[in-house]
Amino acid sequence: MLEAVKFWNEPNNKSHWDLELDPGWPKFAQMVQLAATAVKAESPSLTRVLGGISPIDPTFLTLLREQGALADMHAVAVHGFPLDWNHWTIHEWPEKLAEIQAVTPLPVWVTEVGVSTFGAEEVQAWGLKRTAELLIGRAPRIHWYSLYDLPKAWPATTRHREAEGSSYYRHFHMGLLLEDGTPKLAAKHFHEFAPELGICQWFHFEDHRLEDAVRWLKRLGVTRLRTGLSWADSFRPGCDAWFDRQMQALDGFDVTVTFCFTPEQRGLQPHHTSAPQVPEEFAEFCARMVRRYAPAQGAAAAAEPAGAAALA
Repeated sequence: MLEAVKFWNEPNNKSHWDLELDPGWPKFAQMVQLAATAVKAESPSLTRVLGGISPIDPTFLTLLREQGALADMHAVAVHGFPLDWNHWTIHEWPEKLAEIQAVTPLPVWVTEVGVSTFGAEEVQAWGLKRTAELLIGRAPRIHWYSLYDLPKAWPATTRHREAEGSSYYRHFHMGLLLEDGTPKLAAKHFHEFAPELGICQWFHFEDHRLEDAVRWLKRLGVTRLRTGLSWADSFRPGCDAWFDRQMQALDGFDVTVTFCFTPEQRGLQPHHTSAPQVPEEFAEFCARMVRRYAPAQGAAAAAEPAGAAALA
């Protein structure tokens, strides 16, 4: 069911990793290296990707590389939102990719890129077209964020929430569809860029949108999907039934799944951004998910992917 697995999400963003608990990221580097090794042992041919960094920072990637975090990775990933949060223009995408390519020989995936409709739907429609022009052919995987707007009744995953002003509220307007499934202007044009342009859509535990999302993804011509399996959710009653339902619904897509979110009871602090008390436990979760959804397939599992060309 899986094309690739990613280890964590935006580790250099304090909304996703508590930097005060891990200055210099040695705990993060150890955690993802243990997880990558565990996944490699379960399914050697499954593509392993470092969680998308945001901001796009070659110095941060160099720091992780020097600590061994990339040793068992096949690719690295970046996230960029120049029309909403980043301090660079959308036209600088080629330069941003080049900055990362200069510090690693690994392929650079763009696993989140998007434009909100906070100001106007026309801005998103233009941003979709310009993003496709700039990235298709330059990155082997591109995932538009996202299919749905975040429901207003749910909190966005940030540290300071409403105190962030308009930056916070933009999180709720990133979808090609309104939260009720009504298509926006950009949705009418997405098929022009699929399947080269995939989609990133996170599903919450027992998400009511799952089946409708699958129908929309097919309608839009999507073949490559990025989503997540939450380590924190794995402690909920009925977690395996939900994971099975989610992955079965997504069968037929080339799925990149992100493993992330520390269970509160297993963190150094009780928060999903915390470094874990025992990093091997995250590795065990990743390995269990791979055994369940991407087991090694006989002799095909004996060989690693053949570098950048195999991932393009």
